[in-house]
Amino acid sequence: MNLKILLPFQIFAEKKGVSRIVAETHAGSFGLLPHRLDCVAALTPGILIFETDADGEVFVAVDEGVLVKTGLDVLVSVRRAMVGPDLGQLRNAVEQEFLNLDEREQSVRSVMAKLETGFLRRFARFQHE
Repeated sequence: MNLKILLPFQIFAEKKGVSRIVAETHAGSFGLLPHRLDCVAALTPGILIFETDADGEVFVAVDEGVLVKTGLDVLVSVRRAMVGPDLGQLRNAVEQEFLNLDEREQSVRSVMAKLETGFLRRFARFQHE
């Protein structure tokens, strides 16, 4: 299979000759082999595992996203991704990078919530006039 992992602004990884892929969804983990039927799946934050002859088993921490399999091509589009040599180091990196929202991101979310609330209030008043 051909695997391409996309981030919002770049291609994170592009691998050919992938023999298997394991991904996590809301319903649990599932595996992809080259001759599996085409599918689409909503991914949850977790570990994506793929295997090639050249690299062996590779672990990639991914944020939520979408996986699309068409023929031998598998496209994974996620917000953030990080590769690690082993699960222990990857877990530490994920805790630091993904799970702890930094102050800037929290501030942006707060501002966006206030803007949305103000817009909705003005829109509701506009419709009542």
